[in-house]
Order: sequence, then structure tokens, then C-alpha cells
Amino acid sequence: MSGHNKWSKIKHKKAASDAQKSKAFSKISKVITIEAKASGGDIHSPGLRLAIEKAKAANMPNTNIDRAIKKATETNAATMERVTYEAYGPGGTAIIIEGLTDNRNRAAAEVRHILSKHSIELAAQGAAVWAFTKTDNGWETKTGVDISSNDEKKLESIVEDLEESDEVQEVFINAS
Repeated sequence: MSGHNKWSKIKHKKAASDAQKSKAFSKISKVITIEAKASGGDIHSPGLRLAIEKAKAANMPNTNIDRAIKKATETNAATMERVTYEAYGPGGTAIIIEGLTDNRNRAAAEVRHILSKHSIELAAQGAAVWAFTKTDNGWETKTGVDISSNDEKKLESIVEDLEESDEVQEVFINAS
């Protein structure tokens, strides 16, 4: 009857919640790094201030925030880039995948691998953008697509897999 005590249950729940926090913190840390590099480490710049507010809203420790800013302002800091990929999902749904990475080739390979698991290929740049409008908060749907419940389940699975990737920051779809 091993593993049937209260501590084991708590330990497994804590490990799962810690993994979710870690993934969220690493994504926020990438955004802070980009904004800090762009502003030269000035914490009063609007972009960096907004990134820090998002980090604090997610209960990210101050030491992690400071570490991300310091990492960006060092002379040998890796350059983080914003990348955007486009694809078409089940039912003709347009998908825009935004990410932050220090290696474009690794990010493209990872996104391509996730999509290929679901029998989807990357589309050319500009192929899916027509269905969206760029705003301050990301991409908003211009034209929605009605999909069946079966396609909706497939799409949810694709989005979950993409969001679990460290390279992917946000996924936008135009499904109604």
C-alpha cells in the first residue's frame, strides 16, 4: 500500500502546480528580457514596466524579475527574437503562433514538430494574417470560421500542445 498517505498526495499536487508556475514564469521572463534589452534596463520604460506588472500579477518572485533584467543587460546576453508562424487547422481555421526565442531554427523545428503530430503544416508568411487584425494585445479575429464539435476538439488539442512549448508565447485562432 505504498503511496497512499496524505504526504504523497500533497507532494504530487505540489509538483504539478510548481511545473505550471515554472512554465508561466519562464514565458514571462522571456518577455521581461526582451523589454529590458530594448529599454537598456530602464525599469521606468512603459514596455518593461508592463512586463513587470504582468510578472507580479502571476506572483513571480522579485528575484526572478531582477535576474531576467540583469540577464538582458549583460554584454554577452543572448538576443531574444519575436517569431510569428502561421498555419491552417481543422475546418479551415487560421492559426497564428507567436513566440520568443534565442534560436529561430530550434523554435521553427519545435513548432513544425507539434503541428506535424496533428497532420498540419506551417503556412507561408501572410497566409493566415488576413483573418486577423493586429492590436496592442495581440491579434483579434476579423472573420470567424464556424467549425464542428469534432474539429473543435482537434483544435483544442493543437492549441494545448503549442502552449506547452517553451518557445511559444501565444496562439490565436479565428474559430467561432
